[in-house]
Amino acid sequence: MQKRLSFEDGLSLFQTASLKELQQRAVEIRNQKNPSNRVTFVLDSNPNYTNVCNVDCKFCAFYRRPSAKDAYTKNVDEVMVHLKRAKEAGLTTVLLQGGVNETLTIDYYTSLVRAAREQFPEIHPHFFTAVELVECARVSNISLREVFEKLWDAGARTLPGGGAEVLSERVRLEISPKKLKENGWAEAHQIAHQVGFRSTATMMYGHVEEPYDILLHLETIRQIQDKTGGFTAFIPWSYKRERTALRRTVKHWAGSDAYFRMLSFARIYLDNFDHIGASWFGEGKENGIKALQYGADDFGGTILEENVHRATGWVNRVDHNGMLEMIRAAGFEPAQRDTLYNILRTYEGVESVEIPDAQKVDEQDCLPALEKLVTLNIVDSI
Repeated sequence: MQKRLSFEDGLSLFQTASLKELQQRAVEIRNQKNPSNRVTFVLDSNPNYTNVCNVDCKFCAFYRRPSAKDAYTKNVDEVMVHLKRAKEAGLTTVLLQGGVNETLTIDYYTSLVRAAREQFPEIHPHFFTAVELVECARVSNISLREVFEKLWDAGARTLPGGGAEVLSERVRLEISPKKLKENGWAEAHQIAHQVGFRSTATMMYGHVEEPYDILLHLETIRQIQDKTGGFTAFIPWSYKRERTALRRTVKHWAGSDAYFRMLSFARIYLDNFDHIGASWFGEGKENGIKALQYGADDFGGTILEENVHRATGWVNRVDHNGMLEMIRAAGFEPAQRDTLYNILRTYEGVESVEIPDAQKVDEQDCLPALEKLVTLNIVDSI
């Protein structure tokens, strides 16, 4: 078993090691943790219940202020339409998230979870980020622990990792000063883990952070994992700059080599994480396939519906068979998982599966589509 990297040694390795060296070490660790040569994926969707938000993050093109013409907040029945579509498409997970909407109390959130559990028991409700729930606690005048306890009683069991960005106070103050507070994301996930929730850890990099900030982020989630064991996986993705306020002051520096470096280094440094997720969706299909050679063992989901990246003009789509093809193209065997990374199905000897009409992909939607979306309105704050 390898010796744990200290923060200082990790920072040095991240800055000075060649990508090839990191890749070799990451693949070795990946093979030790996951010797089956499988790469997992989940059949999922990522709809939104509101785009109203009061934190004005500079990197976001999705949010709207309450007065915007295209602002929306869906009621329970309207949200259930998305789960109905997910069921018809044969999906197993719906990742539901939204803006930080100060009009929504705990009753709204628990009603969504209860309705999902009652009407669509075959769908796992992977609902609400820490950012949304911290605001829910404030407007409901209850503690964050009470929020998680009420959601647990309603039937929620997992928490998406969105809203972390880079867990450095310097970075938070520069790109999203109104979001949470210092250490707010970390504290929220620790409380969730204490209640019984499992969650993912994420990172959005490629904007204003420096290597030191990246190590702070990884050290923070590694320490939380030591304490709680509540994280299922770590999933990084790069900042998408189009139609965001932040694009005026920073360039998108994070190309494919930076992404491969991030994945492989995370596999090395996060020695207490079982899973590292590569993203065909966030980085493009070609880079996603290549990324599986840098220590990742999971390929995310089919993401039947998604609007946050789409707001920046970045669109990728894939169906069940497309996932199988991409994983095999990387030299691995695909395996379908659930939200908690339990294997549901393997595909040895199965070339393709029958896909419900509701999941079939429009080929015109399968590439980054900046050209198609240039007429979209830019967020009214930028």
